[in-house]
Amino acid sequence: MSMTDTETVPAPRHSPETSRPPARPRPTMDDVAAVAGVSRGTVSRLLNGGHYVSPSAAEAIRRAIQQTGYVVNRHARSLVTQRSQSVAFILAEPQEKLLEDPNFSVLLRGCTQALADHDITLVMAIASTSDERKRIGRYISAGHVDGALLISAHAGNPLLEELRARQVPVVACGKPLGHERTMAYVAADDRDGARQMVQYLLSSGRRTIATITGPLDTPGGLERLAGYRDILGEVATDYLVANGDYSKDSGEAAMEQLLARAPNLDAVFVASDLMAAGALAALVRAGRRVPDDVALGGFDDSNVATMVRPPLTTIRQPLARISTEMVRLLLDRIAGQPPSAVILPTELVVRESA
Repeated sequence: MSMTDTETVPAPRHSPETSRPPARPRPTMDDVAAVAGVSRGTVSRLLNGGHYVSPSAAEAIRRAIQQTGYVVNRHARSLVTQRSQSVAFILAEPQEKLLEDPNFSVLLRGCTQALADHDITLVMAIASTSDERKRIGRYISAGHVDGALLISAHAGNPLLEELRARQVPVVACGKPLGHERTMAYVAADDRDGARQMVQYLLSSGRRTIATITGPLDTPGGLERLAGYRDILGEVATDYLVANGDYSKDSGEAAMEQLLARAPNLDAVFVASDLMAAGALAALVRAGRRVPDDVALGGFDDSNVATMVRPPLTTIRQPLARISTEMVRLLLDRIAGQPPSAVILPTELVVRESA
């Protein structure tokens, strides 16, 4: 049959493969350099540590990476730099402490965000037992991380010496007792914070001021007790001091001990907000009004301070800045810089409990 003018010819069929638009090539380092207006070498230097790259060029490169959608080839970069682009966050406490103590989650979040700005992954590790410490030691020795952020290490913890012996770049949160000269660290000024709180309680007319300490094998426990004694001097007798372990239960038990020893106390400085929440529960159970009968002061300015009733007067330690400084010092250590220390100021926050 012949084709007439009104007949149409069907369009040729295409397989799904031929109908797809051509795939866009993945953006390259050259694309980033072109968009940023810098050389490829400058982009490479920024991605491999940021050395000898001006702040303006670094910012232009970061914007170009976002604009182009460039993704770093981690495997290729690790072959060149001999780095894993990962850092361990080591908590030297039982796992339940991570969930109970709000300070740890704040530090974890802050360090994760600070490292993400450098395209570095954070690996969480718990090191409260001998077996856990051995596993972490093997993991680090195998080169899976470039350094470690050490949280809440107690004096005498063999992990401190083991990390130093393995020559792993480490930054501690708080003074690493016994290793202050050989290990980098970032700490709040615990002693001055305690001084601020006790002086405030004195200025409010309180005269019999007790304290609940943190563990005395930790820098916070020692420094906050020292600050308490700095202000009270000889008045700070042992019967006004009870020890806790930073948990709520220990604060409650310590408060019961203090009430039995010194029923005339009219103020308590507690070395953490979580312990202060426990102390508050003990005071309420004993029929003591806060702050009318007993003024109560905490330390940290964690979310616990605003959740209890009455809200806690406390000492704010700058956990977000501590996280940022820890990451900065660790990157310096990974780059070969000697260990250094940063001590950050604390601040009195007055609320209804004192």
